[in-house]
Amino acid sequence: MSATKKKPSAFMKPVEVSDALAKIVGKGPMPRTEVTKKLWDYIKKNNLQDKKNKRNVNPNGPLSEVIGSQPIDMFKMVSKISKHLKEPALSHR
Repeated sequence: MSATKKKPSAFMKPVEVSDALAKIVGKGPMPRTEVTKKLWDYIKKNNLQDKKNKRNVNPNGPLSEVIGSQPIDMFKMVSKISKHLKEPALSHR
């Protein structure tokens, strides 16, 4: 009997990032988890988390190209970021 191999999580599947998002997290493809980690590294490095309401992010130049220029709730930010991610094209052999 062979052991069944667990299918990798969709979050670990590499995705392409838009040019605007690549200015923040680097060129893809990379797993969504890595995009999220690098995005939060950028937010913390640039002090973009709202001082009073930690759930909000105050975008700067490069980040405003991705999520808009208005302060945004971190959970709404996720849907804006997802529009800048796409599955990589399959290469045909």
